[in-house]
Order: sequence, then C-alpha cells, then structure tokens
Amino acid sequence: MAEPAFEPALIIVDFQEDFCPPSGALAVANGRSILTTLNTLLAYPFVLKIATKDWHPAGHISFASSHLGKEAFTSFATITNPQNPSEKYESRLWPDHCVQGSPGAELVRELDLSKVDRILEKGQMASVEMYSAFYPPLSSPRVGDSGLSALLKEKGVTDVYVVGLAADYCVAATAEDA
Repeated sequence: MAEPAFEPALIIVDFQEDFCPPSGALAVANGRSILTTLNTLLAYPFVLKIATKDWHPAGHISFASSHLGKEAFTSFATITNPQNPSEKYESRLWPDHCVQGSPGAELVRELDLSKVDRILEKGQMASVEMYSAFYPPLSSPRVGDSGLSALLKEKGVTDVYVVGLAADYCVAATAEDA
C-alpha cells in the first residue's frame, strides 16, 4: 500500500523589524531569538516556503493614531465590512507599525530569504484589519484574499506548518485559516 502524500509548506508569519527588539513598534519580547530556528526550518525540504509581511498603508484603521482620542493597546475600533455594513467587529488599536516602505516593515535581514519561495504582503487595505495570511475576518461577502489558499492548492500542499511572531494574533489567525 502506498504511503499517503505528504507535501508540507512552511509559513513564516511577520518576522519583521517592527515585531522585534530593540526598536520595533510592537516588539515581541525576545522576538529575535527565533531566528536560528526559522533559518533551520528553511533548510528543510518543504514544497513551499512563504514569509508574510504585515504591510499597512499610512493611516491604517488598526493604528490608534488614525482615531482621534484613542490610545494604542487599550482602545478599540469598530471595523465594518465595506460591502456589508451590518457585518462588524471590534479590533484592538496598535501603534503605527509595518508601514509600507518603512524600515520596520522589512523582514528581519538575518532571515535567509534565499530559501523563501514567496513573500506575501497582507494588511494592505486601509479600512480592514488582516491578522491572517489568508483573508481578513470579514466574510459576508469576503473582503480580500491574499491568494495563499489558491497557491497552497496549486502546489499540492497537504500539510502546513505555521511559525513566527506574534502567536496570539497573526500566527494564530493564519493557523486557524490554514
């Protein structure tokens, strides 16, 4: 009997300067400490190796600075589906981070990008938050799609390994959507 197919993909979520010490706007404590592990994983024979980037335009809805009188970490904003005003959710507000073209939006330079097959940018819509590398949480109708699901299917991926920063937001949302 033939072995079942095993075509794994690796998704490295948001290993960017703004999520790492010493100067990241949303630095995860000891965030850089996973670098060696990530580069080790990149050496394994995954069918597909993807690195994601939070890639926000200036004035993004998730930035506290975009909401008068709101503070990062403690304030929330209501995010509304632009195609269905009855679909809404509350989202925590953050300091400005991973602004397109800024040094903080760059992947950590010591990450071995020569072994990454694709860099996927997410969070580009100014009015919608996108923690997951697959889709924003608005689904009636779905607002945006990174194309990641289609890419995984195209490559025949059977299993997905999700790693990166920060586990409680973007990594978790990506793993749940995988």
